[in-house]
Amino acid sequence: MDDDSPQARWERHTEVPLGLCSLLFLTAYAVLVLGHGLPPAARDACLAALLAAWGLFLVDYGVRWRLSGQGPRFVPAHWLDTLVLVLPLLRPLRVVKVYEAVQRRRGRPRLALYARVAFYAGLSVLLLGFAGALAVYQQEHSAPHATIRTFGDSVWWTCSTLAAVGYGDVVPVTRLGRTIAVGLMACGLALLGAVTGSFSSWLLHVFAREGDERPPGF
Repeated sequence: MDDDSPQARWERHTEVPLGLCSLLFLTAYAVLVLGHGLPPAARDACLAALLAAWGLFLVDYGVRWRLSGQGPRFVPAHWLDTLVLVLPLLRPLRVVKVYEAVQRRRGRPRLALYARVAFYAGLSVLLLGFAGALAVYQQEHSAPHATIRTFGDSVWWTCSTLAAVGYGDVVPVTRLGRTIAVGLMACGLALLGAVTGSFSSWLLHVFAREGDERPPGF
């Protein structure tokens, strides 16, 4: 039976709007970073969208904290939501929850566990990769002696970083750019481990089921 607590009802009603808000945040941030010749009015509109999105996340966090009744324990218990609030580049991860919300509202069966892990990991890689590429490009493209000069360079570097293969000729040179790189490395390893572990578990499950169905003597 679904949880019918006030906090659960609030989360069910806000998942899709906050997911769309995350996309708005990422879009406004991309326009700010890539639109070098934006007129002042357009830049102000993008900044207003960023602040509005952050404000909605802050309101959502405060409401869920209040409804949970956990007090200070809410912060460590919801560490991902806390990171999403504090670190703007992680906010697009809220989009991952939209799939579950849409599935529940339409009454359709959910994907199998292994397929859901692969789906969430793939979507997370795309969102984190795009946001990370924007952030690194913003910090690096005008820095002295930078090797990441174009957004294409940043996307290439981000892909190689998330894949944990590295590419020695293209590296961040600024302090903040390297800090972002460390975060992307950690995320890439975590997501790769999640997908690998899920795939290995699925293979073991398949082999075990085939072993149980095999007739005696074979």
